[in-house]
Amino acid sequence: MPLLTLTSDIGEQDYLAGAVKGVLLKQDTAFQLVDISHHLSPFNDPQAAYVVRNATRQFPAGTFHLVLVNMFQYKPDHLLMVHHNGQYFCLADNGLITMILEEPPQEVVALQLDSSLPRHTLACTEVFARAIQQVSAGRKLSEIGDAAVSIQVRNPLRPMTTNQYMEGQIISIDHFENVIVNITQDEFEAQRKGRRFKIVFKRDEVIDRFSETYADVSEGEKLALFNSAGYLEIAINKGNAAGLFGLQGFSEKNMSQYTQSRLFYQTVRVYFE
Repeated sequence: MPLLTLTSDIGEQDYLAGAVKGVLLKQDTAFQLVDISHHLSPFNDPQAAYVVRNATRQFPAGTFHLVLVNMFQYKPDHLLMVHHNGQYFCLADNGLITMILEEPPQEVVALQLDSSLPRHTLACTEVFARAIQQVSAGRKLSEIGDAAVSIQVRNPLRPMTTNQYMEGQIISIDHFENVIVNITQDEFEAQRKGRRFKIVFKRDEVIDRFSETYADVSEGEKLALFNSAGYLEIAINKGNAAGLFGLQGFSEKNMSQYTQSRLFYQTVRVYFE
């Protein structure tokens, strides 16, 4: 019974998320479907990479992960199936896979799309469903797709670093409006080198220590901690940091239109002393 996770930016306001599940179950009623999220921000690949990377790490080897995000950035003539560290990923060839893995995939094939068929989410899901069933039945990736494919490559969003500071981007805002920054604990400690620090955002908001839990500060006070995925998180105990401070998720869309003042609400700096 293959285990499948579903991640998308299609929302749940209409039929499409449910129809995707119907297409999969029509292919094989033994598929076990697990939702990760259908509420990713449209066209926000850094957020999608963060969510998929850190959710899929917790699944058993052999799990298939359908990532229906930014599917039609390019007009597709093929889709990708990837095998990496025991996990399978099914997604568009839009550069997202290298952002998720933070390295080249170990094995990847192109799943060709029939030129006579429509290009929409459900048609792509049917292609993935057939490929998953074939791999689950014991076929190799090289037997069901083109292993000679040259995939789109994009680098994951990294913080800017100098000896004096790190500057990270807000890559996700969670249900509680806690703000997640693309600075990991390992990156922070490597750059810190035992020095004191100040986390500065929105020009004049400062945090100079880490909390272990939200309850380490009084209700309504701001705090910083490293979350369960190991990323820097800025929060307010029983409050909403993003809304109160006017912080916004970073987006690569229309970057040329962003003003410097707007970027102040999407970036966080850590100064070392």
